[in-house]
Amino acid sequence: MKQRKMLALTLYQLGQLYRHELPELVAAAEASGDAVQFRRRLGEWVSRSESAQGDAGEQIRLLIDYDGREVDELSTGERMPVRTLTLLWQFLTGCLENVEMRTDLFIDLFYLFKRLGGAELPPLSMQRVRIRSERWPSGLDAEVREIRADNRERMLHLLVQKIENRKSTPSRFRFAEGMSYEDKYRQVAIWWNDFRFHLAMAVKSPSELNRFLGNSLSAETMYLLSKARKKGMPFFATPYYLSLLDVTGKGYGDEAIRSYILYSPQLVETYGSIRAWEKEDVVEAGKPNAAGWLLPDGHNIHRRYPEVAILIPDTMGRACGGLCASCQRMYDFQSERLNFEFESLRPKESWDHKLRRLMTYFEEDTQLRDILITGGDALMSQNKTLHNILEAVYRMACRKRKANDGRPDGEKYAELQRVRLGSRLPAYLPMRIDDGLVEVLREFKQKASAVGVRQFIIQTHFQSPLEVTPEAQEAIRRILAAGWLVTNQLVYTVAASRRGHTTRLRQVLNALGVVCYYTFSVKGFQENYAVFTPNSRSLQEQHEEKIYGRLTPEQAGELDAELEKGGDTAERLRRFMKRHRLPFLATDRSVLNLPAIGKSMSFRLVGITPEGRRILRFDHDRTRRHSPIIDRMGEIYIVENKSLAAYLRQLENMGEDADDYASIWNYTHGETEPRFGLYVYPDFPFGVTGRVSNLELE
Repeated sequence: MKQRKMLALTLYQLGQLYRHELPELVAAAEASGDAVQFRRRLGEWVSRSESAQGDAGEQIRLLIDYDGREVDELSTGERMPVRTLTLLWQFLTGCLENVEMRTDLFIDLFYLFKRLGGAELPPLSMQRVRIRSERWPSGLDAEVREIRADNRERMLHLLVQKIENRKSTPSRFRFAEGMSYEDKYRQVAIWWNDFRFHLAMAVKSPSELNRFLGNSLSAETMYLLSKARKKGMPFFATPYYLSLLDVTGKGYGDEAIRSYILYSPQLVETYGSIRAWEKEDVVEAGKPNAAGWLLPDGHNIHRRYPEVAILIPDTMGRACGGLCASCQRMYDFQSERLNFEFESLRPKESWDHKLRRLMTYFEEDTQLRDILITGGDALMSQNKTLHNILEAVYRMACRKRKANDGRPDGEKYAELQRVRLGSRLPAYLPMRIDDGLVEVLREFKQKASAVGVRQFIIQTHFQSPLEVTPEAQEAIRRILAAGWLVTNQLVYTVAASRRGHTTRLRQVLNALGVVCYYTFSVKGFQENYAVFTPNSRSLQEQHEEKIYGRLTPEQAGELDAELEKGGDTAERLRRFMKRHRLPFLATDRSVLNLPAIGKSMSFRLVGITPEGRRILRFDHDRTRRHSPIIDRMGEIYIVENKSLAAYLRQLENMGEDADDYASIWNYTHGETEPRFGLYVYPDFPFGVTGRVSNLELE
């Protein structure tokens, strides 16, 4: 049966389908007086099945084992009953308590039981994957650039009007008296290439957004954005990023970009009561975080692993070049620790003193060897401020290395090996990568390389090949020329999860010298309902699309060696792919950020809620070290916030063919992919102490 038809069935029609396609299952339900007997009969049926020893049989056994139990859902901290097969028994015997239940649970179970009979839905063929990938344009395509040139032309006129009408305009971007309109237009066209101009002229209200988008927003969208503004939700979009949208609706599908700017009803509704998904980010003075790490006072350091910690400076780095609707730090924007009030975010006189204290934390920790400076956005800090931060990091690395001279082998502390700057500005505002910034990066690399730092990475976030513009291409070229690598993290939203979209993004980025790092599942809270993609789709992409760029161990080792050489990284990647006939490089890992214990995609399906949402039992990523707290946590359960059926309907509403995704029902368990060599910490030429500092386990 076609997926579209399946997704539209009523409960009655679905019941008839069960009777026709799964008569033995229906008979087992009707012969059972209650759910307990039904589970027992199911167990006997599974044992008789030809697939009993395979994955399909193991999956049904898990559902039998968990039915009637309660689990602790990690993200909410709530006890959740598991009634998957109990509800199926009620459905098949006509005893459903809620006769208006959605069909999503029973559609999912239908496919799980069909697999037991050997009816597994086939994956998409390589040819279909290629066809689906080729349909996605990039921002480097001539047709796309032509549409955006028209957008820029329209916006330049609007910016002239905006400057003329502003009561207080930054002196840097003010018209001189007596300038003609033509002169003003030419001046704004010059300012367009200055990132500070876009920050100063950023759109901050729904009405202005609509004006800059050619009054193309619907009344429904405008109402929602106005409601968000009344609730105090920040809004910030630069003219450059808005120019990437297609306001005609005829040029290219810009949903992956648009869903980052326009808020969903669920996000607006929950704003004000959003909870922190990353529980380790909630810090009380003097107490360990949820991962067991003791941190300095304040909210400057976030940590979940022994080797790495995040530094969020008290600078303009707490701001962003725009607010992503699916941002994992929406909780911090809600609490106003992150915002767009640039003047208030400029570093205070006390920041230098605090920075020294924060560096002492890294210096005196026995295991830290990797610092990720982010925010907000690390590159929102001014060049001078960023230079000062990196200089403090360099001096810390020097002191830590010198202190090791006095420690015996086996008791030495881990030294700094990796420095990363987290930034979305190469996509949001690529003009930020200016000569001054490039010089800061080049100078730091030269000095830090001499004291043992081996990796220098700008960790960025391109969401769509449409974000890869000529300006972004130049920004990437400049970063690579400074000797830093560029890695990309993709958030796997619904728009980004469409068939071939991520494959195309990898192709475009790899050709420019960018190495893909992570493909993140969206956090599962209700505010992200509109953009949440079930983890089964991540697995489907991994096994049916990303597989065509997978490297052999020998190829991975060769590529890792190529990246260590430096030089023209883009040319090295292009030659490597051509030599091995690879369409792209599958160096990224698909993961979900689990609260308190880090990233993983190792899970089993153990139940499904009445709404059809899958209940997943997660294990931590066993390819890397964790806080010892994971040994005390027991089994970890996460409930997804959207059913597979609801996800497929959403894709259909975006113009996708649900049959392209039919095999998604097969993916009920995952294993975290191995890390690409670039992301594995190098060995030290000495023995590091096994003692873990700054850790307190209750």
